[in-house]
Amino acid sequence: MLCRGSVLLVHDCRDVDGARFGWRESGAGEPPVVLLHGLSGSRLSWDPQLHGLSDRRRVVAWDQPGYGASRALEGKVDFRALADAVAALLDDLGARAAHLVGLSFGGMVAQYAALEHPDRVLSLSLLSTSPAFGLDGTSAAVWRTARMAPLNAGQEPADFADAVLPAIAGPHITEAALDEQRSAMARVPASALRTTIDCLVTHDTRARLHEISVPTLVLVGTLDEETPVAYAQALADGIPDSRLEVVPGAGHLLNVEAPEMVNEMLTRHLDAAEVVA
Repeated sequence: MLCRGSVLLVHDCRDVDGARFGWRESGAGEPPVVLLHGLSGSRLSWDPQLHGLSDRRRVVAWDQPGYGASRALEGKVDFRALADAVAALLDDLGARAAHLVGLSFGGMVAQYAALEHPDRVLSLSLLSTSPAFGLDGTSAAVWRTARMAPLNAGQEPADFADAVLPAIAGPHITEAALDEQRSAMARVPASALRTTIDCLVTHDTRARLHEISVPTLVLVGTLDEETPVAYAQALADGIPDSRLEVVPGAGHLLNVEAPEMVNEMLTRHLDAAEVVA
């Protein structure tokens, strides 16, 4: 592994704070499975996958640039810059290519990574995400104003985690899972969240989805009101060689609400993608 910085063991996981990126990883082997978190997440968002997928694979959950221990990007932060950052992370991991798993905003970043760096992506797993912002007619200005309001009032993301996380999760999420997501959100600086909000409202890959040529799994919970089933269907309809799976009773925090089912689906998808490769 090509990295610099401190390494801290956490159970069977390793926290790595490198020169450019911070990440948590478990398992061993190549190619890695890289986990990309959502708007209010961090590398702590993926505990069930770091443990559940690492018996046969190296699993890496990053802190997005500007989040946690990852250095903020210089210049404008847009989806192309974030796609380039995914490729740079793979360089730091010493990996030619990886399987990408993205949740919500991370699923958007994963789409751009597959489009901008197709030779670095072996498969996609897109959880609780969409092909474009505002598919339901939501105004970018209205959405942005609502998300910026607590930040403009001087709050940090940790201050409003208790209001946000239960509202986007389904009714069956455990208190332990919510605690983990609170810890993940506490690693998000207000400045980074502002930057990501501004980036998110520009998202639209609909005209390019047909260019994605890797095996793709689209996962969504039946109770997801942030990125509902119709959004996932639009992704699956637009991406060749894709498959849609709907998880009953789960909301937007899909990977921690139904971890066993999600891990089983991811494992089957990764196994099949590796056979194709």
